[in-house]
Amino acid sequence: MIHVGILGATGYAGLELTRILLQHPEVTALSASSVSFEGKRFEEVYPSMINLQSDVALPMLEKAEDVICKADVIFSCLPHGHAEEAGQQCFEASKPFIDISADFRFGVYEDIFKKWYGVPYKYPKLHEYAVYGLPELKREIIKSAVLIANPGCYPTSAELGLIPAIQQGLVDISSIVITSMSGVTGAGREPSQTTHYPEAADAASPYKIGSHRHQPEIDLLLSEIAGEQVQSVFTPILAPMNRGIVSMICFRLLRAVSDGELHSIYTEHYADEPFVRVLPLGATASNRFVKFSNYCDISVHLSADKERAVIISTIDNMVKGAAGQAVQNMNILLGFEETDGLRFIPPAF
Repeated sequence: MIHVGILGATGYAGLELTRILLQHPEVTALSASSVSFEGKRFEEVYPSMINLQSDVALPMLEKAEDVICKADVIFSCLPHGHAEEAGQQCFEASKPFIDISADFRFGVYEDIFKKWYGVPYKYPKLHEYAVYGLPELKREIIKSAVLIANPGCYPTSAELGLIPAIQQGLVDISSIVITSMSGVTGAGREPSQTTHYPEAADAASPYKIGSHRHQPEIDLLLSEIAGEQVQSVFTPILAPMNRGIVSMICFRLLRAVSDGELHSIYTEHYADEPFVRVLPLGATASNRFVKFSNYCDISVHLSADKERAVIISTIDNMVKGAAGQAVQNMNILLGFEETDGLRFIPPAF
């Protein structure tokens, strides 16, 4: 039984973490910090949390350092550039740290992080301990980690859609094209013109083409798997929906495969994964069927000329793309059942 701390708990990822952890069978206490709402109770910020039937009390929002002092394991939902300091404090206190920002995703590759996020590392040695928290690829390393970098939402969807094909040597890595649609919660709770309702409600808007910060994260992991440099073409699209990611991944095949063989490669690869569902041949993945869940649904397809594969990979950006995957990582790290707190049945509509 553990006491869990959440830093930056009143953003969307922090809210999802709170929702999940209140139902976690191994969590007995919860502490949370918020710069904007310090001193308030959590349910004052989110009235949906009033009078919950939970054995875990909702926290009073307090200072980050107080949360770090009280908790056994710390989740950080702080903005990019702000989690590193908290990570150092947790490392010095020998407390596991799971970060949902990008601060630790690039490990020792400070040059890539500085290029895309505009700031250098403050504690370069600390990043040597960072483990990229994609359970389906890094499970054994996560078990002994002290600092876990939760993957981004777009990268989670894209990487899970590509790993089996790359590992089987099917992918012409110079031909990878990823087009991903995301709900507006991916932009965070801070309001902006782009996410303002009249701007977002009736339009699907491509943005940051060739310059999105998740592109180097995707390419770094795919390069590790492929054993050579991968440079994908990634186009994100802001879609008029609250949550969800649909990634359409296309690549040229290095050898001919049938629909059935491609499908078998994916089903066999993910057969033992509790949160990846490869849909039956002929079905098409949709974000509708993963909402509020930690599932990634994948469907596999071939182009008409059979020379290219098209993989559809869908997740809930706030759960498998953020809070749910973070809890999955905690479960692995602490030796709990990997599905603890995450056995949500997605609503059908």
